[in-house]
Amino acid sequence: MARFTIDRFEAQWAVLETPDGKIINYPRNLLPKGAKEGDVFDLNIDMNQKASEERKTNIKGIVDDLKKKDKGGDIQL
Repeated sequence: MARFTIDRFEAQWAVLETPDGKIINYPRNLLPKGAKEGDVFDLNIDMNQKASEERKTNIKGIVDDLKKKDKGGDIQL
């Protein structure tokens, strides 16, 4: 978990400050509704292993289908 303070807003960005003073630009529309300068919030990012595996399987299927359709020979050296 990471803690941030909203320092200010610049157009579509929220400028966030970490406890050690680092500055991060974060999409303003991803902040909780009503967030304002000076608000402190915690961000927790969790890996979704099941969704990751489903995505890999889906992409592998797409690549396999493309390989089946490719007759090859379209590049000549």
